[in-house]
Amino acid sequence: MNKTSAGTIIRTVGVWLAIGNQILTATGKNPLPIDDNIVTTLITAGFAIWAWWKNNSFTPHAKLADEFLKEAKKGEK
Repeated sequence: MNKTSAGTIIRTVGVWLAIGNQILTATGKNPLPIDDNIVTTLITAGFAIWAWWKNNSFTPHAKLADEFLKEAKKGEK
């Protein structure tokens, strides 16, 4: 079976780190040396949109569907 793509892992880890940072910033702790709440909100929103936009297949069925789609697209060319 296919492995989870590196892009999926990077986007998922990035969005979770950004959300964690956002929560810590909202509670008055600054894990990153950023003083502005707007900047941390933009970072979180950026990672969330990036992760939402891309296809993040984790389950075996989703990975199989990705392979099927890849093969179907090869046949169209």
